[in-house]
Formats: sequence, structure tokens, C-alpha cells
Amino acid sequence: MANRTPLIAGNWKLNKTTAEAVALATEIKSGADAAGSDVDVLVSPVFTVLAAVAKALAGSKVFLAGQNMHSELSGAYTGEIAPTMLTDVGCSHVILGHSERRQYFGETDEGVAKKTKVALDNGLLPISCVGETLEEREGGKTMDVVGRQVDAILKAVSADEATKVVIAYEPVWAIGTGKVATPEQAQEVHAFVRKRVGDVHGPAVADAVRILYGGSVKPDNVKGLMALPDVDGALVGGASLKADSFLKLVHFDKQ
Repeated sequence: MANRTPLIAGNWKLNKTTAEAVALATEIKSGADAAGSDVDVLVSPVFTVLAAVAKALAGSKVFLAGQNMHSELSGAYTGEIAPTMLTDVGCSHVILGHSERRQYFGETDEGVAKKTKVALDNGLLPISCVGETLEEREGGKTMDVVGRQVDAILKAVSADEATKVVIAYEPVWAIGTGKVATPEQAQEVHAFVRKRVGDVHGPAVADAVRILYGGSVKPDNVKGLMALPDVDGALVGGASLKADSFLKLVHFDKQ
């Protein structure tokens, strides 16, 4: 895995009140800071608890991310959050184009690409998501779909900026279903994404970009996934909602 530092990112989705989020963040902070694993750790709570979680994580190695953002910095966009508002409460990262955002809220390749660029311009590191549905997988369209999504992101940023983008591959059919792409399936798509980065921005950028796997990652399958040459970490849903299971992912190298 070249010199890429693994990233284990917890997407808490629509879960946790302030008290619950602070309690979870405090446990994760304690566990992540212990044992000294050479792994980057990130949590992404709902907007309403970001400030409280940032305070709980202060002084730790755990990064904080928003689950989405708008591409404008201000204006008549009721219900939206600006990138500068995320940095204001302590976020270093933002998740963009999650499959649930694409599926339920109509986010497009172009919109995700634009947000990726705006995030970088405003001091946030984007975790930009790509992935195919079950229908697209069974129709043999995985590479067409993922290639199109990746190309949109890459064309929106410079080579230097691209090294700061984390790409998360989420086979939509594996999210929350208990199904996991086989190691061969995951590696095939991750290698394809890395080659695509190289085709657009060159081999040095491709070697630097971290590509995460997202889709029912759990303590019993993380080690096999992390052993793959082009898997640089995980974007975790359900298993990130309890400190014990999430910390087992964080310390996958100790298993």
C-alpha cells in the first residue's frame, strides 16, 4: 500500500442525540489514542452534534467530518450547510456524494464534483463517494458507472488537489445489507479507480490517493479487506455506532 496511511472513517448517518454522540466520541477518542496504531481515524455525526463532538475530541487524533455540504458559502438555501460552517465547528473533512445522497436526494456526478472542489477551496478534505447499484452490477456496468463518477470528480480538481481527495468505493448493494463485495470484487474496482486517477493526473497522484471500501465492513471482514493492495481504509456505517466494534476496525492491524 505504498506510503498511504490507512483511514477508518465512521459515518454515523441519522443517529445519536448530543449526549449519545458525545459519549460515543469520548469512547472512540480513548480507544483510538491508545495502542498507537498508525491509522487515521474519523467520525462523521449529524450536523446538530458536530460542535459538541468536536469539543469531546479536542486534543485527540480523531478527525471530524460533516456528512454533506452545499456548494455555496451563503444565501437562500434553507436547510443547507456551507463548508465554512463545517470548518467553523471543527470539521477537517466532509463526506460527499454518499450513495444515500445520490439515491434519496438526487445528487449528481456533476454536483458531487463541484462540491469536491468547493470543499478543497475552503479547507475541507473531501471523502467523495462512488459506487454501483445491484442492477448495474448484475448488468455488467460497474466499471462504466464508477468510471463516470470518478472522472467527474477528477476533472474538477488539479493534480495537486486530487492527492487530497479520498475516494470511497461503495457498492450500493452492500450498504446495510450484510453483503460484502468479495476481496476479488473490491480489489478489482479499487485497482480500476486507481488506474483511472493515474490516467487523468499521473501515476504519482494515483499512488498517493487513498481509496476506501464502504459496504457492511465489520470486525470479522476488515482484516481481509485491508490486506488488499489498493484498499486504503474503510467508510463504515453500522459498525461505527458502537465504540467496541469501531475500535476493532481501527485496530485491525492488531488482530
